[in-house]
Amino acid sequence: MTARIWLIAGPTASGKSALALRLAKAVGGEIVNADSMQLYAGLPVLTAGPTVEEQRQAPHHLFAVADPADGWSTGRWLRAAQVVIDEIVARNRPAVVVGGTGLYFHALTQGLAVIPEVPNAVRKAVEGEYADLGEARFRERLAAVDPSASARISPADRQRLVRAWAVYAASGRSLSALQSAPVGGLDAGLWRGLALIPPRPELYARCDIRLETMLAMGALEEVAALMARALDPDLPFLKAVGYREFTAHLRSEMSLSEALAAARQETRRYAKRQLTWIRGQMGDWPGIETLDPDKQWRQFLALNPDLTA
Repeated sequence: MTARIWLIAGPTASGKSALALRLAKAVGGEIVNADSMQLYAGLPVLTAGPTVEEQRQAPHHLFAVADPADGWSTGRWLRAAQVVIDEIVARNRPAVVVGGTGLYFHALTQGLAVIPEVPNAVRKAVEGEYADLGEARFRERLAAVDPSASARISPADRQRLVRAWAVYAASGRSLSALQSAPVGGLDAGLWRGLALIPPRPELYARCDIRLETMLAMGALEEVAALMARALDPDLPFLKAVGYREFTAHLRSEMSLSEALAAARQETRRYAKRQLTWIRGQMGDWPGIETLDPDKQWRQFLALNPDLTA
């Protein structure tokens, strides 16, 4: 078949990685990661990254490629993903992009606003101006150059007010104007999307079981190794579900059972947020509601009959 780009999105523990691997094997494709946590090395168990055996079955890209000390933005992932996808398509092979990070899929299909880097000196100067002027006068000044930002930024949201003016000060263009002109993104005719949207009770039960499996597979050892590096607590990898809870246990701040219960609760919240994003932002993508892998595959084939033609 001609090269095609497949996008498979789904919440944590929904079976999307297994479905992507099955598809890649069936069509001779290569898998591209669209999960913001699976980018980072050192957390293969906690982030449910592909196993060595799974990686032998099909080429995998952008998994465990970043050091946790090097935080990646959505824009950086998009640039890397576009290069990888272009290379796969140039080999006349299908690309299977899979993950649970909604912003990555949005950027890949809709493009991403390019916001210039704000030098630290500019940011600090603007922070000083905010302190001198106060919110009301600062907002009034912002409204003169970026009325949309001034209107939408909530009261007392100093961080966003400062950022909006700092972007203007550094680039000469308003943040709203930059955000309204996204660049990049795949042409609509080049990709097909699919979303896994399983029932919440079944998904939550699977999340609970998977966390126990992760502990048995060495999740605590992964967390301990990263703790030993004493990295910046604001780095993105700290958002990996379970990391903070298991860190608290290793610091003797809670028992393992308490940490596991807290991690389970956070996983459910995360899965709920992912499902909400999928329903809100990918409502026009075909959806599969079952968690059974064989049924997922059969429904996928039914949605894409040309694969069996």
